[in-house]
Amino acid sequence: MPSRILISDPTLRDGSHAIKHQLKKEDIALYSKLAEEAQVPILEIGHGNGLGASSLQLGTSLISDIEMIEESKKHLKNTKLGIHVIPGFATIKRDLNSAIDAGVDVIRVASHCTEADITKRHIEYARNREKEVYGVLMMSHMAPASILVEEALKMKSYGAQGIIIMDSAGAYLPANVREKIRTLVHSLNMPIGFHAHNNLGMAIANSIAAVEEGAVIVDATIRGFGAGAGNAQLEILVAVLQQMGYETDVDLYKLLDAADIVEKSFVTIPYVTSSSIVSGMAGVFSGFSKPVERIAKEYNLDPKDIFFELGKRRVVAGQEDLILEVAVNLSQLR
Repeated sequence: MPSRILISDPTLRDGSHAIKHQLKKEDIALYSKLAEEAQVPILEIGHGNGLGASSLQLGTSLISDIEMIEESKKHLKNTKLGIHVIPGFATIKRDLNSAIDAGVDVIRVASHCTEADITKRHIEYARNREKEVYGVLMMSHMAPASILVEEALKMKSYGAQGIIIMDSAGAYLPANVREKIRTLVHSLNMPIGFHAHNNLGMAIANSIAAVEEGAVIVDATIRGFGAGAGNAQLEILVAVLQQMGYETDVDLYKLLDAADIVEKSFVTIPYVTSSSIVSGMAGVFSGFSKPVERIAKEYNLDPKDIFFELGKRRVVAGQEDLILEVAVNLSQLR
């Protein structure tokens, strides 16, 4: 069992889902300073869906990716600055190249859990630019452990230095996490990480299960600020890991102070709702929560019905247009 856990904090990326991607420069500056003071190892920043994802379909960011990166970078010395990159949203020439030039340190290149092939060019480019690069398998609950290993091996062959699996829908229970992390750890000679969502109230339990099975990288956000019912709550996770004897290098006292400060400033504290529970049960991407609730209201539908129908269709991030299609079909059936 590893004694040191690398904490990656996507508060300024996943958290933007919770406020419709409207992070302001002053929010970024404030939290970047606090993360640096608390010795958070990696701070991830950007649109909720990653670099280049600001759009009418996915939601428009208040400020550009580069403005966010440059603002955060000004306040970081020891904390590394990270970004989430999904090929298709982020181009190499326009987006990734500019982000690296602006000072990004850590690059996570992500795909749906069965589509690692699309990450090849982005991973290779980032490695050629001598950056720290990880492969990310999103919606990992939708594939068995054997397939995750196959996809992770592809990312490793492209140059990824570690693999993170995301519970993008908050659908996992600890037993599921244990099986998949254990398989990845035993099959790959490289760091494995886990990114939790709290739709079923299991984010901390699932993160601890991942660590106990050998994961050495764990994602968490301040006050759980994130899509759907939020992420694993950073200050709780660090405290629990400390109680269990793990090292994280994070200053817990300063982190707790940071949580109190940002809660009063810009962080909307997520909580488990009836819709988020259904989202987790249906295995639907947590970022769908707000558009589902909005469209359900427009069509006088129960959002739970929309979530279960989306789950039957096995939708993934980027297919937000299907929410409206499902709503129209359900209203016609009614």
